[in-house]
Amino acid sequence: MSAISRETLRRILRADKVSRKTTTWRASTDPDLMTKMHRVLALYDTPPTDGRVICVDEFGPLNLTPRKGKAWGPVRRPRRLRATYSRYGRVRHMLAALDLATGKLYYRKRWRKFLGLLEALRARWPREKRYVVLDNFSPHKHAKVRVWAADNDIERFFLPTYGSWLNWIEAEFAALR
Repeated sequence: MSAISRETLRRILRADKVSRKTTTWRASTDPDLMTKMHRVLALYDTPPTDGRVICVDEFGPLNLTPRKGKAWGPVRRPRRLRATYSRYGRVRHMLAALDLATGKLYYRKRWRKFLGLLEALRARWPREKRYVVLDNFSPHKHAKVRVWAADNDIERFFLPTYGSWLNWIEAEFAALR
């Protein structure tokens, strides 16, 4: 991997009319970046015939914060509704799985819920092997999850560090945001 300066990156992005929409951007520090990336992309390009490719990720917390943006409105000053930052319960996180064959989204929370999600996916397609693309979130690596996945013909494909852009489910989450 070759290093380029910020100015060179800025020029490349500007030439392609890409504007800065995020406050940070990080290059992967994973020494196995290329190996993991090619493994995941090969899984997407040529899905195995003996099973199903499923992308897993977390979304949250689901916030009530206002998002800036543009909209059509009357010229006069519009009446505004104040945003609320109060939480009258727990902060909500969503653990989701995207089936690439059908485009359907399934969700749960936490490691027990993650295990429940894997069990639900196993029940949905009982005779097919699962190829699960996921990040390095600790519930995905829990000992009970690891043992259950091995016993139930689920192969886990971990993304490289700072490589969440490789997970197809991120596009679904972008729409939710």
